[in-house]
Amino acid sequence: MSQSNSAGHRPESRDTYDANQLSRRNLLKGAAATAAAATIASGAKAQSDAQQSDLIVEENRKPGTQEWLLKNPRVTSPHKLWHMFGMRCPWIEGYCSHATAQVGDEIQFFISTEPVADYTVDIYRMGYYGGDGGRLMKSIGPLKGITQPTPEPGDKLIIQCDWSPSITMTIPDDWLSGVYVAKLTELKEGVDSYSIFIVSDNRKADFLFQCSDMTWQSYNRWPSQYSMYCDGEKDNFTGRGIGVGLDRPYGKYTQLVDQPLSVGSGEWFLWEFPMAYWMEQQGYDVSYVSNWDLHRQGIDLVRRGKGFLSVGHDEYWTQPMFDALKQGVDEGLNIAFLCGNGAWCRLLLSPNPQGRPERAFERLGRFRPRENTLLGAHTVSPAVGGGDWTCVKPDHWLFQGTGMKAGDGVPGLVGWEFHGGPAEIEGLEVVATGPTDRRAKPDEAYWEDRERVPYTATIYPGPKGNFVFNAATCWWTDGLSAPPGYRRSDWYQKPQGPDERVQQITRNMLNKMTATG
Repeated sequence: MSQSNSAGHRPESRDTYDANQLSRRNLLKGAAATAAAATIASGAKAQSDAQQSDLIVEENRKPGTQEWLLKNPRVTSPHKLWHMFGMRCPWIEGYCSHATAQVGDEIQFFISTEPVADYTVDIYRMGYYGGDGGRLMKSIGPLKGITQPTPEPGDKLIIQCDWSPSITMTIPDDWLSGVYVAKLTELKEGVDSYSIFIVSDNRKADFLFQCSDMTWQSYNRWPSQYSMYCDGEKDNFTGRGIGVGLDRPYGKYTQLVDQPLSVGSGEWFLWEFPMAYWMEQQGYDVSYVSNWDLHRQGIDLVRRGKGFLSVGHDEYWTQPMFDALKQGVDEGLNIAFLCGNGAWCRLLLSPNPQGRPERAFERLGRFRPRENTLLGAHTVSPAVGGGDWTCVKPDHWLFQGTGMKAGDGVPGLVGWEFHGGPAEIEGLEVVATGPTDRRAKPDEAYWEDRERVPYTATIYPGPKGNFVFNAATCWWTDGLSAPPGYRRSDWYQKPQGPDERVQQITRNMLNKMTATG
């Protein structure tokens, strides 16, 4: 990827002076000029910062549309034994050369149609946009389609496509940071699916919103059963020695809910989109990043934001990601883990068969020290279940304006995975806790006799007035909004959708971040 927004070399001045030749008058003039310049620069910076903070507000004033929604999604599976996991869309499917890109970067789309058909590509930025949820950014086509090969699994059952590029484009200068979906539509029968990518930037922002795309890919079964959880013989495999590749489309999301409208978009629409939709509706200054951005940029990325948001199902991390956020907390960063199962698995990255680095990964093991030293709590066993998110510290500033009393709960907000086992961190407080319930399905007898463990939502102070909040549930964002096309799961306990108390707690937390960051 080309590197955009890099600093150029400043040419040396042609004028040189001997300090001994400067008179006192000249020194005073210089000091006055410097002070004036500093005042002007300070005013210019304040104006620039104000303009930057309005970017999301201005973007969402632009006309939106719901044409981004799939109209004719269709999936199938080539394996009879895996018909229940039919998830690929061979009629039209594709993937991007990069999970994340910046303005000025080149990105490629690799698209296949079977049977061969002409197709169009419409690219949308996801946000609020008056409730429509997306804005059309670019339309491409019609183009001539080709059928590209489905590869055989390689070492560690990794699937890596080596498709010919269908579209090469440069990210336009006026594209704001965000999550972008390319809606692919074949023109014979109108079947459609997505490809997805993130546009990041280098600007200072109040909030950095991390998309959990390493986890999306870990659960991606495309073309049939090739996720981190399939060993070729059984589903729900949790051992080592299995990997996944990035050079392939995303299949339909199938883990908790049958969601045909998700084909090609990873887990974005289930977990993260309700948060992004609500934040942009509220006008928060947010910049979006991929897991890969944090992995590659580390502490330099972290220093751009007052608050860092880990959202939904953010399970798979690398050691550099973990280390960067630990350092960030030490330097005064605020973090909200609005997720469950956060930072639970450490990844080992590897190149694809063509030698391109970091295009595949496998599970390496747990973090040491474990994740509760960062989050405040950690994934427990069994880590799945549901429950009400119940207040136990009503006088804490988190609950201001909610009207919640001790014992009041938000029904069904806890799950599908959650955190327990609070860490021994000085000043850590448990702000919500309660039991979890796992209603075993017929094929889940293994869990019948397992102890039901409590979840623990926590908050602890950082060294510079900052804080780290752990909501202890994947479903936190369900309490914020229900965008067009959103479909929640009823697995274990069903979350109840937008709740004014969850919204107010989130406002309190985000406002505190901007005040202390």
